[in-house]
Parts: sequence; structure tokens; C-alpha cells
Amino acid sequence: MKPLRVADGIVPLGEFKAKASALIKGLRKKSGPLVITQNGRPAAVVMAPEAYDELQERQQYLEAVSLGLSDAVAGRVVGDARFADWLATWGSDQEGEPPL
Repeated sequence: MKPLRVADGIVPLGEFKAKASALIKGLRKKSGPLVITQNGRPAAVVMAPEAYDELQERQQYLEAVSLGLSDAVAGRVVGDARFADWLATWGSDQEGEPPL
């Protein structure tokens, strides 16, 4: 997602109402969010569905990394050898409990 450009990324509510269809169509072309202002203050952000999906995916990734780092700091880790031993039996009749 491209960063917001103040020159073309902010639209007053009245202008948005008048040009909503064209502004929404333009979201995919400019691939950045559109900030709608009301009384000179930011009131809403509109973005293309693809940009929203990308934003959500990035957030999920960052949360997963944060959880992993927290686990490492707290000592909730499994050694390589123990994991490799379990992985060698994975899917077989002798598969044990995952080393968590």
C-alpha cells in the first residue's frame, strides 16, 4: 500500500458525496487510501479492497512475529533435536505427541 499523499489523498465530505463513484473507481488506480474530512478534520478512510486485505495480512504477520518473539523470550521453545525426532515419526503409526 502506497503512503498517503496529502495533495491527492484528502477529500472534503461534500466533494466525496458529489464525486463518490469516480473517487471510488480511482482508488484502485492510485492504490492509496482516501481520507474524507468533515469540518476540516479527518472523519473516515476509504481504501480499495485489495489494499485493505494487504493491510490485514501485514497486521496478522506482525502479530504472529510478536507472539513468536514472546514465546522465545519466555522460554517456550523446542530444541532442534527434539523437533527432528518427532518430525521423523510424523504421520506414521509411531507418531508421538508434538513437542510443545
